[in-house]
Amino acid sequence: MNEFEIVNEYNYQENYDYLNDVINHTLEKLQIKKAYLSIIFIDDKKMHEMNKNYRGIDRTTDVLSFALEDNDTYIPEIRQLGDIFISIPKMQEQANTYAHSEKRELSFLTCHGLLHLLGYDHTKGKEEEKLQFALQEEILNDLNIII
Repeated sequence: MNEFEIVNEYNYQENYDYLNDVINHTLEKLQIKKAYLSIIFIDDKKMHEMNKNYRGIDRTTDVLSFALEDNDTYIPEIRQLGDIFISIPKMQEQANTYAHSEKRELSFLTCHGLLHLLGYDHTKGKEEEKLQFALQEEILNDLNIII
């Protein structure tokens, strides 16, 4: 059984219960069992600080994932996948820019961050990018989460 928690540090007021389905479906689709992860909603100031400190990039971003697993040889009984930080203001800005609903954008960022925790990395080249983005779209389409 997979477990996760969503920590709403930002005090986001909208209903985000649908993220349960996004997380569970992503893990099920990738045949991940007995895993734990956290998602933390934060503001742009904290995201900017984290992006600068951990990636050396002096600006905010929408999602950062911090994977705890970096070992291919040892898989514990319960996998500790890591933490996903999502900037709610950046998510809202992007939803507006891309003419998406907040549900669609927050679902996308959650799925995107979760795939990073599982080892997908679109920054490693065009093939990795195509693979990760196709999988994200497939997952959201499976759940009928559209614009």
